[in-house]
Amino acid sequence: MAEQGPFKLRGVNHLALVCADMDRTIDFYENVLGLPVMMTVDLPNDMGKHFFFDIGNGDTLAFFWFKDGPAAVPAAMPTTLPAQGEFLTPPGTMNHIAINVSPDDIHAYAKVLRERGIECSKVTKHDNSKEGWSRTDNDKVFLKSLYFFDPDGILLEFACWMRDPSTLTDSDVNFRPETLVGADIAAAGARA
Repeated sequence: MAEQGPFKLRGVNHLALVCADMDRTIDFYENVLGLPVMMTVDLPNDMGKHFFFDIGNGDTLAFFWFKDGPAAVPAAMPTTLPAQGEFLTPPGTMNHIAINVSPDDIHAYAKVLRERGIECSKVTKHDNSKEGWSRTDNDKVFLKSLYFFDPDGILLEFACWMRDPSTLTDSDVNFRPETLVGADIAAAGARA
């Protein structure tokens, strides 16, 4: 539980996304990823459905399916897997969802995804080097990731901490916040 500030936070309750096809989404998350549907809700005025998947640890991943919802906005979502091309997204949008997995399982999960016909990245070893990743396992690697897309083009990640997050210190924060200014903000808005 987060100890700082006025709020006693307890993690993520749910993240709510939007899908184009409820049946296809349930098939992928239940039958490919093995996440059970734990609740479904009819939205008022025949607007659509809201449904939740159990992703473990008391956390859930939710989706809306809107009967008359707008079309997808491709510029708001990554179009390639990280390290395979452009995966920049505009401010105010979601880049990807990282689901926590065990370091002991991540390589096996890549194999299972590929066997099920899901294109996925190699397991990436994230570190704080200039490149942002390492070719080898070493004590500088803080996270391993495996990236893939769901049927709506939502970028998903299986991620595992290689360093216990509770042991991170101020020395692990090695940048100052940056903000787009002037023409940069206009250019970012034009790409959106």
